[in-house]
Amino acid sequence: MSIRPGAHSNGLARFNAWPRRVAEAALLECCGSRRWALRLAAHRPYPDLSSLLAASDEAGYDLGSADLAEALAAESAPCLHHAAPRAAHLALRAAHAAYESRFGHVFAICLDGVPPSQHVDQVLAAIRARLTHDPDEERSLTAEELRRLARGRVIELVTAASGPEPSA
Repeated sequence: MSIRPGAHSNGLARFNAWPRRVAEAALLECCGSRRWALRLAAHRPYPDLSSLLAASDEAGYDLGSADLAEALAAESAPCLHHAAPRAAHLALRAAHAAYESRFGHVFAICLDGVPPSQHVDQVLAAIRARLTHDPDEERSLTAEELRRLARGRVIELVTAASGPEPSA
């Protein structure tokens, strides 16, 4: 996802001005780790979106096992549009169940840049590949996927902040 300088400056200014608890709640929607959200809210104001994204990445790299577990508990498994074929729903449900049984948490994947028509294939292929990982390797990859998800959600948050003020 490319970032044009100043493209989100109005939204970033509004995000920087939100009351701390509003910013924390909004950030928790980007990443379910309280530690991550508190850290990003506490370090406002950010001079530009790139600085906010760098802080998001840094906070993501600093998450411990308990923080990652908390973030994963807030995630929901990637799902299909209700109109997708029943066989696709069944295959995805079975793949998620196998993954959760092996690793003890929801499967996390960032699909930014992947056309919606390819989501099912991407998720199924990724689950199959990642089921072969050892737990440490998968924990590392899952943490990276959570950082990528948070990054995209932060961009969406700042873009949305260009609109009406959130309720306090």
